[in-house]
Amino acid sequence: MSGQDGEEREFDLRWADGAAYKEPSARARMLAARWKENPPGPQPFRAGPDPVGPRRSSWLSTVIVLGTVAVIVVALGWARFRAPY
Repeated sequence: MSGQDGEEREFDLRWADGAAYKEPSARARMLAARWKENPPGPQPFRAGPDPVGPRRSSWLSTVIVLGTVAVIVVALGWARFRAPY
């Protein structure tokens, strides 16, 4: 690429950036047309999805995990104690 091509490209970018009117994107045009007929309702800031259900306490999960580990340790100890040497 020669130096003159780079200068022409720079000129074109400056010309395009300096345009008085910029066309909206296709998505913006689509939403504007849709909202003209059926405007959206108010939304809270950063609305999340609807809650799925009540969340369990983290303590309940901790008790379940530690209880399971304790049962496994006791079962393995009992099996080793009962195993003939």
